[in-house]
Amino acid sequence: MKLRRIKAVARKEIYHVVRDWRSLGLGIAIPMLLLFLFGYALTLDVDRVPLMVWDQSQTATSREFVSRFSGSHYFSLQGAVDNYSAIERAIDRRDTLVALIIPTDFARRVGRGQQVEVQAIFDGSDSNTATIALGYADAVTSDYSRDVVMQRVMRHGGSSTGGQLEVRPRLWFNSDMVSRNYIFPGLISVIMMVITALLTSLTVAKEWETGTMEQLIATPLTGPELLAGKLIPYFAIGLLDLILAILVGQFAFHVPLRGSIMLLFGMSVVFLIGALSLGILISIVTKNQRMASQLAIVATMLPAFLLSGFIFPIENMPLPVQGITHIITARYFVTIMRGIYLKDVGLDVLAPQAGFLALFGLAVIAAALRKFRKKIE
Repeated sequence: MKLRRIKAVARKEIYHVVRDWRSLGLGIAIPMLLLFLFGYALTLDVDRVPLMVWDQSQTATSREFVSRFSGSHYFSLQGAVDNYSAIERAIDRRDTLVALIIPTDFARRVGRGQQVEVQAIFDGSDSNTATIALGYADAVTSDYSRDVVMQRVMRHGGSSTGGQLEVRPRLWFNSDMVSRNYIFPGLISVIMMVITALLTSLTVAKEWETGTMEQLIATPLTGPELLAGKLIPYFAIGLLDLILAILVGQFAFHVPLRGSIMLLFGMSVVFLIGALSLGILISIVTKNQRMASQLAIVATMLPAFLLSGFIFPIENMPLPVQGITHIITARYFVTIMRGIYLKDVGLDVLAPQAGFLALFGLAVIAAALRKFRKKIE
C-alpha cells in the first residue's frame, strides 16, 4: 500500500462530500437533528401522573392522605369527581391515568387504627406507565401508613424506633434518576452506527452506477488502497459527529461524562472502523445505491434500536432473541458508552466488549477486501 495513492483517493472523496450537500447533511446535520429530537422526546421517566380523587370521607384525615399524592412530583391532581361514571369518562378521554376512591369511613377507621381499604383505579392500556404508577401509589400509601402507626405509638407513650426495620437506599452512578443520562450515551452509539454505515454504503456502489469504477480499475490502485482512501473522509466525519455529540450532551442536555475521554475516543475509533467497514462491504456486495442504503438500514438501524439494549433491556427478551443480540455490535458499544459515561469504568471491565468490536472490525475489513475485485463483471 502506498500512502500517496491513498491520499489521492481520500482527496477525491473529500471533494465529493464537500460538493454534495446531501452527503454533508447525512453525515453531520442528520445526527445532530436525531440527537436533539430523541434527546428531548425520548424519556423513560414517569412523573406527574394525572390523578383524579373521589373523596367520600370529606374529612381532614382524608385530605391529608390526598395531599401525600398531590404533594409528590410523581402525581398531578387534576380534580375531584363524585361517581364512577365520571372516573370512567376521564380515563376514556385520557384526562387521568389514576383514580383514587376514599371510603366514607376512612377517618374513623384510621383514628381507631383499623385496616382501611382505599381503591385505586389505573388505566392499564399503557401497561408500562400503569405499572410504574402503581409502584408510586404503593410507596405513597406505605409512607402514610407508617406515619400513622408512628403517631399512634407516640400518643400512647411508646418508642417510635424500637423494633423497626428501616431501609436507607443509595443510588449509584445516576443518583438523580434521570433517564436522559441513561439514554443519551446509548443514543450516541445507535446514531453513529446507523449514520456511518449509511455513508459508506453508497461509496463503492456510486462508483459502479456512475461508471467511474472503470476508470479506477484502470489505475495502479490496489483494492486495499482504494478502500482505505474511501474510508478516511467518513472516519473523520464520524469523529466529528462524536465530538459534536459529546458537546451537545454536556452543554445542551447536561449529561455528565464521568469516565476517561481518551478511553471514550479510543473505543469509538475501534467501533467506527467496524461500522464504516460494514457499510463498505454492503456497498461492494450490492453495487446499487438504493439497494445499499436499504440494506444498510435493515442491517444497522433495526438491530441497533431493538436489540442493542438501547431502549429495551436485553434481560427481558426471550432467550433466543438474547442469543441473537450477541452478534449485534451496537450492543457492545452501548455498554461501553454507558460504562464510561455513567460509571467511569476502565478497559479492565470493558475488555470483552472492546475485544468483540476489534474482532468484528477485522472480520468485516477482511470480508470487504476479499469481496472487492478490480475487474468488470
